[in-house]
Amino acid sequence: MTKQTPESLRTRASNLSLRMQALSGPNSPAMATTPRHSKPQTPTPTPNATTTTPIPSEFIIADMANRPSSENLLCPPCLSTLPSPNRLAVQLVSPESCRLCALRTGNPGAYTKPFCDFITDNPTVFHTVAHFRSQLSAAGYEELPARDAWAGRLRPGGKYWTTRNGSALIAFAVGKAYKPGNGVAMIAGHIDALTARLKPISSRRNAAGYVQLGVAPYAGALNSTWWDRDLSMGGRVVVRDPDSGKTAVRLVKLGWPVARIPTLAPHFGVGMTGSANKETEMAPIIGLDNSDLALDGISSSSSENVPAPAPEPEPLGPPGSFVSSQPPKLVKLIASELGLSSPSSILDWDLELYDSQPAQTGGLDREFIFAPRIDDKLCSWSALTALLAASDRLDHGHIKLVALFDNEEIGSLLRQGARGNFLPQTIERAVESLASSSSSSSSSSSSSPSSSGPGPAGTDTMARTYASSFLLSADVTHAGNPNFLSRYLDAHIPRLNVGLTVCADSNGHMTTDAVSTAILRRVAHRAGCRLQVFQIRNDSRSGGTVGPMLSSAMGVRAADAGLPQLSMHSIRATTGSLDPGLGVKFFRGFLDHWEEIDAEWQ
Repeated sequence: MTKQTPESLRTRASNLSLRMQALSGPNSPAMATTPRHSKPQTPTPTPNATTTTPIPSEFIIADMANRPSSENLLCPPCLSTLPSPNRLAVQLVSPESCRLCALRTGNPGAYTKPFCDFITDNPTVFHTVAHFRSQLSAAGYEELPARDAWAGRLRPGGKYWTTRNGSALIAFAVGKAYKPGNGVAMIAGHIDALTARLKPISSRRNAAGYVQLGVAPYAGALNSTWWDRDLSMGGRVVVRDPDSGKTAVRLVKLGWPVARIPTLAPHFGVGMTGSANKETEMAPIIGLDNSDLALDGISSSSSENVPAPAPEPEPLGPPGSFVSSQPPKLVKLIASELGLSSPSSILDWDLELYDSQPAQTGGLDREFIFAPRIDDKLCSWSALTALLAASDRLDHGHIKLVALFDNEEIGSLLRQGARGNFLPQTIERAVESLASSSSSSSSSSSSSPSSSGPGPAGTDTMARTYASSFLLSADVTHAGNPNFLSRYLDAHIPRLNVGLTVCADSNGHMTTDAVSTAILRRVAHRAGCRLQVFQIRNDSRSGGTVGPMLSSAMGVRAADAGLPQLSMHSIRATTGSLDPGLGVKFFRGFLDHWEEIDAEWQ
């Protein structure tokens, strides 16, 4: 059973260094043996608990806090670089086996475990954003709340993040040599995945003693791959404190399977693939309730044994309240998970079902990753990780940015989707703030009253910014399926564990063209990466990405590229065990080298 809330995640972020205990003595590492799935013990923050020693990005990427020592293999030199203090379970090894050494050398295999842990631990879009916020805060990124004024707040060399709806996030690092009008190296992707969401009224009439749940498919979920899966539940819950009257959002996820969609045995003569009615034949079962039988009751009005009526359940809230429209046991369970004194404190929720089986490596040489939600936690995780790992050179004058959106699978139409104004508005606010800071700095350092520095960002500054920028639209693409190679174009069959794939489409579903492809090839050369190419056959249907809508909104050059996977839109998919690390390598190369590559063009 696992409980996570925004408060606990923020505590984890701000006190990440407190959960690391290097040495209790010069030769005696702390060997905490907390089981991997046990409830983490977060220490109480203490005044002045921060340390002047920065947390290495490799430690943040490895996500080693609250893991058992068998998973935290560190060499003594790397252990000595960590800020000291609270609890970190470690096992001392040689540098050849050290996880942080492998990350520092750029070994793609070093990213396999962090990615699998991320997929398993963050099943919903809300948990994903909370996790990234935690990592960014630990890495020294500053939150920019949307309601706050940003004017004069941003500085060259600063690192920032902002969110929308708790389900979309933008993070960026400003080059230390930044000047207003310089470009932005952008990577944009999506973090929503196919799922089944609880309906506003999720209670269903019991059938044959089963408690069932009313759910609706998000995007293409509830397809044939959802049959007989171990499904858990998680998401966000809106609660009101009865004492203060304040309303807040809490995150919850259940640590065990609570639902299942059972198939019908072939003996009944009904095929189960592709023909099931999603409303009537794919309702999950979440429990049993045989109270209608009441066999131990005997009617007093007859000499025959007659089942007594089932007792009416005690209402959890007044008529018309949200909790009165949900399965009572589920409401009580969620309230218990959140530690609420009364279920009536729950005002509403956005909960969904998800495959609870962990992500894991497979294949004879463990060359695969079998996991849920690969589309598109894969490219989004690699992009954000690349931002955390990006260099911080004094001569970098551009902005490095990663934007992760919700609702891509349903057209990106909502405010937290890529069709909204989240990305262009964030860039414009940031450039305006940086221009304001630059103007103030120039004015204060000027000795002549008549001299004037650059003013706040205007149309010209933003036009120059976008003209000097580049958007890498990152979304998973189709790996070659060996059983259906006739469905692919020759020489357009992406392979696993090879590298990023440039995606083209002649009808504008992708942003890639000759110029942007040449730029990506140059990035690959600078980063030491290999590129692949994919385009769908003329007699097949191409998917879409966030690239066209974002590039047209901002007028920036753009390309579509992504990591390959098998079984797209299945509840469980497959990618290569090296692909997360290969994605990090390419995306980091793009963020670090964009300014120099752009300067090569006339």
